[in-house]
Amino acid sequence: MKDKGKWDIYIQPKSNWFELRLLDVWKYRDLIFMFVKRDFIAQYKQTILGPIWFLIQPLITTIVFIVVFGKIAGLSTDGQPQILFYLSGVLFWNYFSSTFLKISETFLANTNIFSKIYFPRLVVPISVVLSSMISFGIQLILFVIIFTYYLISKDFYPAINSGILLFPILVLIMAALSIGMGIIISSMTIKYRDLRYLVTFGVPLLMYATPIVYPLSSIKDPTFIFLLKLNPMTGIIETFRYSIFGIGVLDIYTLFYSAFITIILLILGIAIFNKVEKNFMDSI
Repeated sequence: MKDKGKWDIYIQPKSNWFELRLLDVWKYRDLIFMFVKRDFIAQYKQTILGPIWFLIQPLITTIVFIVVFGKIAGLSTDGQPQILFYLSGVLFWNYFSSTFLKISETFLANTNIFSKIYFPRLVVPISVVLSSMISFGIQLILFVIIFTYYLISKDFYPAINSGILLFPILVLIMAALSIGMGIIISSMTIKYRDLRYLVTFGVPLLMYATPIVYPLSSIKDPTFIFLLKLNPMTGIIETFRYSIFGIGVLDIYTLFYSAFITIILLILGIAIFNKVEKNFMDSI
């Protein structure tokens, strides 16, 4: 029997639920980049407008919000231009929802690959997070362009503040939250297939429990405010809007709560993911 030290990769069962083996994941970084490229290119492959859809989709959503919630419902935007207010929420929600939904299909959508070849299964959700980050970056550029246009051409004086330095942290929390929740659902759908339909139905509803089409300051009932703050995305979006518009209050406790819940969900997700990964082919 050959000494295992002579092999580049030694495949063995995970010894505990929380074992990540990030070194193995790093060895497969080329595969991650290949998946990222595949996901990004394939998303709008063989479409007429191609990557322009990355810009059209948030713009159309924002326009619908302006008409429905701004003009018809007359919801407050705390005195900010409606297009910027809604787009700032859509920007973050699109990343979270799309990443979460894609990761929640990790096992079921990649059964054929997982059954034929070994590689660290975390490669797939990590690649989804990174490919979605490219889309997020493109849409962020769109937001910056519109924001700059209002600064130059309109009577618009946002109170940009030092909270903008928290932006990388907000993105990191959002990415970790989507991967944590995603791998939990992905692991559970192996046995409980109904979760797929529940998630598909529930994520759009969750958007209305997030201050995207309304500011948190417009809610007067303390009970509703408390319930909304239980949503970890609330602290992320409210902090971002405060940093670029200067509206509302930078509630550091709400942001800490978002980070804490994200860490808990990520740890829980890793544990369930590792447990299910050992024998998911038998369950499929």
